[in-house]
Amino acid sequence: MLTNDQLAQWDRENFFHPSTHLGQFARGEAPQRIVTGGEGATIIDRDGNRLLDGFAGLYCVNIGYGRKEVAEAIARQAQELAYYHAYAGHGSEASITLARMVMDRAPDHMSKVYFGLGGSDANDTNVKLIWYFNNILGRPEKKKIIARMRGYHGSGLISGSLTGLKLFHAKFDLPLDRILHTEAPYHYRRPDRDMSEADFTAWLIAELESLIEREGPDTIAAFIGEPLLGTGGIVPPPAGYWAGVQEVLKRHDILLIADEVVTGFGRMGTMFGCEHYGIRPDLMTIAKGLTSAYAPLSGSIVSERVWEVLMRGTDENGVFGHGWTYSAHPIGAAAGVANLEVLDRLDLVRNARETGAYFVGAMRDAVGGHRNVGEVRGDGMLCAVELVEDREARRFFDPAGATCGKVVAAMARRGVIARAMPQSDVIGFAPPLCLTREEADRLATTTAEALAEVLG
Repeated sequence: MLTNDQLAQWDRENFFHPSTHLGQFARGEAPQRIVTGGEGATIIDRDGNRLLDGFAGLYCVNIGYGRKEVAEAIARQAQELAYYHAYAGHGSEASITLARMVMDRAPDHMSKVYFGLGGSDANDTNVKLIWYFNNILGRPEKKKIIARMRGYHGSGLISGSLTGLKLFHAKFDLPLDRILHTEAPYHYRRPDRDMSEADFTAWLIAELESLIEREGPDTIAAFIGEPLLGTGGIVPPPAGYWAGVQEVLKRHDILLIADEVVTGFGRMGTMFGCEHYGIRPDLMTIAKGLTSAYAPLSGSIVSERVWEVLMRGTDENGVFGHGWTYSAHPIGAAAGVANLEVLDRLDLVRNARETGAYFVGAMRDAVGGHRNVGEVRGDGMLCAVELVEDREARRFFDPAGATCGKVVAAMARRGVIARAMPQSDVIGFAPPLCLTREEADRLATTTAEALAEVLG
């Protein structure tokens, strides 16, 4: 296939890419890929290369690529009503229908969904809602938010502050005040190797309790966490973790935000990660799988408890002063409706549960015995392979990330996309929920081949 070198040149000369080494890319020292199509779990680039996408874009193309019914729904909506705002009680058939569909799937104690555009703005919305909540309740000092080291909640000013990865803080003057971080529920990287899983869970809960006591419970408004740690390493929580966290929060009257941007809409083999791990949140963050990224859309789901206070606030103070121009955008909402219909019709939540378990098992069989693999872990349609310099000593590579990057590049040369997770040597997988067992086997065998090439 002929390559459009003009397009490649324009790309390097004009396009400011996110999460990219800017200098290397602009100078042509870093690779580029121009994607032109996709179907199922495969993407196609402009040179005709077909790559099995082991990360569903960025954990987001849950239903897979090329679903014409979603594209057709977007086209119909654009022709009928491309845009109208959602302020002052305005809505569209698509936004109202999607709100109902989301709430039908959310935990029973949740009340309403506010639509934004991406997970970052949804978490900013959640923090504003919590600050408003406590002001209405006459608790102006109760404003601090506890997040977790290695957690990921976005790249905005507040959402980036909530994120517990140095990459998103360095030279950006983040985190901002009012944001605190407690320990990550990451058993493989526990501080004491002699800690059992139960010991580690008890230590995590004690560390959280200690942080709350130091800061003062009357100053802590909320705790935010992903049901399963995502970008920080794809780490399922240790047994008993969420039960212990929720007991502490309830005792100190601290709200719980469940960031379901990655885990929502089937990825855990349940509709939400909250259901999978027994979490009862006060607010939920949704995005990614809400539309399978066919159009931008996010949401903040609030519980009945929170909603009652928000209504009281407007009764006392007038119109709620928060909104985005594109909140509940009709095209995004139409994509969401069609996406959830596909998710249900193809029974993809069940496939995520069953094929996901098969995939994690296949990966353990393929690479679990490699001398540089410290751990293979996963849950639902999520899997991670943690690389180490010395398996027996649990000694990590230094600098972190360089080795993993080489393995992921070797996989790409074999037509498979995986992700080198930040601040670590973790190979991450989050395939589309339509993944087949044959494709799962290919992900596992390609990982083994790339490890053999790079590490022997």
